[in-house]
Order: sequence, then C-alpha cells, then structure tokens
Amino acid sequence: MVALVTPFLADGEVDWPAVEKHIDDCIVQGADGIVVTGTTGETSTLTDAEKLKLVEVGKAVSSGRAKIITGGGSNETAHAIELYKASEKAGADGVMIVTPYYNKPTQAGLLTHFRMIADETDLPVILYDIPGRTGVPIKYETILRLAKHPNIVAVKDAKGDFSEVSRVLNQTDLLYFSGDDANVLPHLAIGASGLIGVTANIAAAPYRVIMDAVNRGDLHAAKAAHQQLEPLVRAVMTHVPGTVAAKYILHGLGRIGSPRVRLPLVGPEEWEAAMIEDELALVGDIPGVDLTNFRPDRNAAAGGALPQVAGTTR
Repeated sequence: MVALVTPFLADGEVDWPAVEKHIDDCIVQGADGIVVTGTTGETSTLTDAEKLKLVEVGKAVSSGRAKIITGGGSNETAHAIELYKASEKAGADGVMIVTPYYNKPTQAGLLTHFRMIADETDLPVILYDIPGRTGVPIKYETILRLAKHPNIVAVKDAKGDFSEVSRVLNQTDLLYFSGDDANVLPHLAIGASGLIGVTANIAAAPYRVIMDAVNRGDLHAAKAAHQQLEPLVRAVMTHVPGTVAAKYILHGLGRIGSPRVRLPLVGPEEWEAAMIEDELALVGDIPGVDLTNFRPDRNAAAGGALPQVAGTTR
C-alpha cells in the first residue's frame, strides 16, 4: 500500500486533479491499497472536510482496483471516533489508527483509545505504532490484548523491533505491515503481510515486484528489487521528512504540479536538496522511474504554505 502524499497547489490548497492522477498512477504501478490522510499525507494540517474528500476521491479513482484506507485520526478519542465514523460513510475500506501523540497516555489509555474507536466502526482496523512521532509505543502486551478485538486486524510497524514482530505474529492472527521503507524486505522475511510505504509514491512497481517475489518464495528476486530501491529509499527517508522529499522528487519528475508542503513543514534547504540529489544520482534503472527526466526546482520547494483554513478546525 502507498502512504499517499497529498499534492498541494503553490498556495497550499489541495490540488484535487493532481490527487486523482497520483492515486491512479500508484494503482497502475501495482499498489493494492492507498492510505490517504496518513503521516505522509500531512494529516496534521488537513481539515476534516479535506480528509473526507480524500477518501471520496480515492474511492472514485480506484473504482474497485485498490482499497482506500483512511489514516491519521486524532489524539482526542472523541474526535477520532467522529472522524472514522464519517470516513466509513464516505466509503473507506479500512481505518489506520495512529497512537495518540503529545498526550503520552499510559498503555491503559492506549488500550481504551483503540478499543473505543474499533467499537464504533465495522471497518477493519490497522494499529499504527510509530513511537518516534507520537512519543509512546504500543507495548507487546497491549498489542496482544488489542488483537482480541474482532475489528482490529493489523499493525503498521514503524518501531523496528523485529523480535517483537515475531512474537506477535506467533501469538496472534494480526497482519503486519512494514512502516519503515528501509526494512520492508526484512519485515516480509519474518512474516509481515505487506507494506505501507512512502517511497512507493515514487516507485510503486518495485514494491509490487518484492511482494510477488516473497509470496512465491523467490528471495533472490526480492533481494534484487530491494537493493535496486535502496538509494532511492535513502533519498526519500534520510535527510528531510519523507513527505518533503517525496514531493520534491515527484515534482522534479513532473508527476505533481508543485512540491509545496504546509507549515510547519518546509521544503528542503539548499544543502538538504543537494544531498537528496546526490542520493538520486546513485539510483539505477527502476521500473516506473525515469530519473533522466528529473528536473528539481529548489525555489518552488522553498518554505511552506499557510492554507486558508486551519487544519485543526472541526
């Protein structure tokens, strides 16, 4: 699945035609699912109306070719419930619930938050474990308890604790999705079901190759695709937030009309852009990516936008 960027116009408003085109491009390249309004989609600065429209547009564009998962949520349980119920009505095929951020709840608080949201939807629920952004991990014991809920079916793992992944896979029926682009193949090798990736915005086709190779037991082909992707993953995930780098590269390839992000995110500074471009120079032939046509625009990417409507309005 692709953790979709949300293309913006230069003024920071959503570029809806670009959203439609980008979703279609990812599906054509082999994506089984699109996660809208996640971290990479800049969920923190999207309005609820924008989040729901992204679900509706995703459903219309996919036309049954791929699942549309709504990400993000809220660090307020009541707001998260409201938003996910509205997303279900808008047509979402599943919900991805991020660990509440900033509040730093205890494990009992996490358990209550996830359970209450899962109680209010009939959709499959993916737990999003990303302590580097939220400040709180979902501990092993908590995952085991959450796995007993009939609507909680999966985890997106951005924690990188492979021994814990193995323990959970051995003791539950949960599906695991790699949430760390550099560790997709290692996650799959120990039993993960798939990935929710940022770099897949740029190169969905090689991830399709990896998934198909793993599913047929062809480690050699999976490893070759993994190694092919490695410098691109570094370019996207190392120097600036993944959203920023992905938009910078997509714009340079002519696949979105603007690299704009919303404040407090800003485009890469000169030295950061230079490092991204240095990494891209190491990328070889990748299906669906023609870097001979890469034309970066550091000026267009500079700074960040203040949209007309604040992202937290309810």
